[in-house]
Amino acid sequence: MNELDGFVAIVTGAGRGIGRAIALAYGAQGARVVLTAARERDELDATAHAIAAAGASDRVFALLADVADAASCADVAEQTVARFGKIDVLVNNAARGMKFVTPNFFNDPPRFWEIDPEIWQTVIATNLTGPFLMTRAVLPYMLQQQSGSVINISMNYATMKRRGFSPYGPSKAGLEAASAIWAQDLAGTGIRLNELLPGGITATGMLPTELPDEVRQGLIDPALVAAPAVYLASPRSQMVSGRRLIATEWSPEQPDGQPIVAGIGNPATAN
Repeated sequence: MNELDGFVAIVTGAGRGIGRAIALAYGAQGARVVLTAARERDELDATAHAIAAAGASDRVFALLADVADAASCADVAEQTVARFGKIDVLVNNAARGMKFVTPNFFNDPPRFWEIDPEIWQTVIATNLTGPFLMTRAVLPYMLQQQSGSVINISMNYATMKRRGFSPYGPSKAGLEAASAIWAQDLAGTGIRLNELLPGGITATGMLPTELPDEVRQGLIDPALVAAPAVYLASPRSQMVSGRRLIATEWSPEQPDGQPIVAGIGNPATAN
């Protein structure tokens, strides 16, 4: 029996990178998976086809949807319930990275005052407002069933403060604070909310073609996130909320990571 048999999961930003890795893992574990992306239909369909090819053609559904749009998020939730009857898991992975700001951000990091205000607003809308809107859209269904798991994809504290990483770093720092607050708000509802991060720079489509050698040599495979993502979706973590799991440090023997709140305002004590 697969660990997620009977579960229904929504994974945003599922066309590539971390979102694709999580979606594939959920499909392999028996979940019915709804995949979303705001653009790049070909990538989204490729993820769906990969899940279907493993014998899960009736358990995958792909939707183009912009997480920065409230009506679009509500439509994803409604279509998920209409197709699969419920929502057990939401993975807030969709994000716009520094490549959206400038194509060569490692070698030529922008200064914050040089960033176009519309680009700033788009990154914040996707990376911070998007998880709020998607979580808000699925919560009525989770509250009704008194169960559910929300997983916000985060990043290292050091990267949040890396020179030239505006507005990507601030958007993820905002999500960090939001995750701590939302987990506390959800206490006693049966719904848990946790953060998951790779633990370093990850080989995804967010990276530029040209990378410094020290960055390229240390890249993390997105597949490393799959095992803790399955754990957070599964009944094994049903008592785990308000935690921050780092994939490079995660193991089944010590699965629960660290409290999110412990890192707020004191990043020197956490990764």
